[in-house]
Amino acid sequence: MKIKVLVDNNTLTGSYYTGEPGFSLWIECGGRNILFDCGYSDLFLRSARRMKLPAPDTIVLSHGHSDHTWGLFELIKEMSESGTTARPRLILHPEALGRKRLHGHEAGIIVERGALADYFDLRPTKEPLEIAEKLFWLGEIEPAVHPRKALGEKLSGGEWEPDYCVDDSALVYDGKDGLVIITGCSHSGICNIVEQARRLTGKRRLADIIGGFHLRSGSDEEMSPVISYLEKEPPARMHPCHCSCQRARLALAAKFESGEVGVGTELDFD
Repeated sequence: MKIKVLVDNNTLTGSYYTGEPGFSLWIECGGRNILFDCGYSDLFLRSARRMKLPAPDTIVLSHGHSDHTWGLFELIKEMSESGTTARPRLILHPEALGRKRLHGHEAGIIVERGALADYFDLRPTKEPLEIAEKLFWLGEIEPAVHPRKALGEKLSGGEWEPDYCVDDSALVYDGKDGLVIITGCSHSGICNIVEQARRLTGKRRLADIIGGFHLRSGSDEEMSPVISYLEKEPPARMHPCHCSCQRARLALAAKFESGEVGVGTELDFD
C-alpha cells in the first residue's frame, strides 16, 4: 500500500506544495486508486495533477465536515467539464450526508445527495467493508475505550442537536508489519478507532497511525488517556497531522516514534 498526502495544514520544507486547513490522501492498494477525503477546496486536485496521479476509482469520506468534503464540489465540476462517464464508488457513513454547523456556520457536505448519486456509486454504510485487498473501512466506531464528545450541531428531524460525530470513521490496512490506521479527524476518539481496527482484524500490533488525532490543546488532561492507552501496545511509529496541534504532536513524539507529515509526504507499507 502506498500513501501520498494531497492536502494537510502543513507542507514539507523544499517540496513547494500548497497547504490548507483540510485533509486528503491518495492511497494505492490492491490495484485500487483511492481518494481518502478531499479537503476544503480544489487543492487536492492541484496536488494530484502535480503528482501525475490518475482519476480515483474509489472515494472514502472519513466524516462529513467541510475540511474533508467541500472538495467534492470541485471534483464534480471537473468530472462534468471533462464529460467522464466513470462513476467512482463513494463510501461514507450515512450521517455524513446530513447538515452540520460549527459555531453557527455551515460545516457539512454542500453537495446534496441526489447530485452525489448522479456522479458517484453512492455507498453509505455503517458496517465495516473491505474496499481493497487488506484495506478495510471501519464503519461506525464503537466508543469502547473513551466516551464520545459533542462537536458543533447536526440537523436531525428538523431540529439542531449536539453532534457526537457518529459519522466519523477510518481505514485499517492489515499489513505485514502490523496494522496501519488511516484516520481523518478522529472525532470518534483515536483510541476507539484503534480498538475497533483491532477487533475487526483480530490483530493487535500497530505499524503506524496516520491522520488527524483531533488533539487540540495538548494538555495533560487531553493527552494522558491517549498516551496511557497507546503505551500498553505501542505503535512502531505514528504520523499525527491535520487537527493534531503542535503541543499534542510533541507530547506524542516524546513517547512514540513520530514522523513529520505535510503535503507531499509519501509512505509505503508491505
